[in-house]
Amino acid sequence: MDFKQHIRVIEDFPQPGISFKDITTLLKNGEAYREAINAMKEMIKDKQIDLIAGPEARGFVVGAPLAYALGVGFVPIRKSGKLPGETIEVGYDLEYGSDKLAMHKDAIKPGQKVLIADDLLATGGTICTSVNLVQQLGGDVVGAAFLIELAELNGRDKLENIDVFSLLTY
Repeated sequence: MDFKQHIRVIEDFPQPGISFKDITTLLKNGEAYREAINAMKEMIKDKQIDLIAGPEARGFVVGAPLAYALGVGFVPIRKSGKLPGETIEVGYDLEYGSDKLAMHKDAIKPGQKVLIADDLLATGGTICTSVNLVQQLGGDVVGAAFLIELAELNGRDKLENIDVFSLLTY
């Protein structure tokens, strides 16, 4: 399936010069969404994975169905203050400021093999923060899987020693 035909590109969003890759057009098409998750499952099928972790919010719509398809658990990575239990947090820089991501302290057991899944790999900031959280809990990050990779932003370069799987590359 040509998944790019299901991705809407919106020019000059959220600011001039940006070509935003909108996955909502893929998500609303049940067949395309299912096939995209199945294709991602095929990309990572040889990895030993105990859990999939995904940063909010779009990491949930990729990571949770991928975890379901593989028969493994899913761990949400949320913004600071959104999880009810005891958490760990890591800060990261945004284009215009900073933010924090958090995980429950008991989300991952030491030695568990974790794949991080998200919709998009751009500069790598969110995913590097997610890797940091998993590693702080003793998890072994065995890879990172994305629907889309924006190759010109070189986010892959920040994920040294981590296998990166991308369904689509722009």
